[in-house]
Amino acid sequence: MNTFEDAKINVKLKIAALWTSFMFLYIYVDYFHLYMPGTLEDIMAGKVFTFEISQAFTLAGLMSVSIPAIMISISVILSARLNRKINLIVAALFIPYSLFNLVGEAWIHMFFAATVEVALLVLIIRFAWKWPKEISQN
Repeated sequence: MNTFEDAKINVKLKIAALWTSFMFLYIYVDYFHLYMPGTLEDIMAGKVFTFEISQAFTLAGLMSVSIPAIMISISVILSARLNRKINLIVAALFIPYSLFNLVGEAWIHMFFAATVEVALLVLIIRFAWKWPKEISQN
């Protein structure tokens, strides 16, 4: 029987890949939201959900997208100890933040995306929680 080679992947790369998947979904939910009737009209009228579109609103939106985008790099660059802590905290905070998209009129694509986003965040938490420990050479 042939056995396929299965390379061991560093936990940093696993977490970075999960953040990358999360980032794609995070952006595409907003993109597909544009197809919902009335969305473009609301944007043209200067509103998103119940928020007025302003410089502060767009800055807040960009900041919220920047966090998972930066987590991709952070997950590879930072030391294991700091990396683990930051991933546990940020992923845990993004679970309720991701579910906020379901407030108001939520279509099925938004429920699907929230489910997958939360699953990815739970996997990030799991990998960070179970971060492998170094074996001492004593």
